[in-house]
Amino acid sequence: MSHTPHELAEEFPEHIEKMHALKLSDPHFSRLADEYHVCNREVHRAEENVEPTDALNEQEMRKKRMALKDQIWAILSA
Repeated sequence: MSHTPHELAEEFPEHIEKMHALKLSDPHFSRLADEYHVCNREVHRAEENVEPTDALNEQEMRKKRMALKDQIWAILSA
């Protein structure tokens, strides 16, 4: 499979060290990051037709990914 876009390290490259530290010290952040990772992979697999889904479900998955990213950004920027 091709490279998965939208990984957190690509989305927030200036915060890689902070994300690593938060994953180790903040269970809430760690859960959000894990959930984002799973969701992002699901979106990518749907986009690449590895696991096809209907357009509405794909749109909902993208919305969930964006909401998780927004929560992660709120923690990183605090």
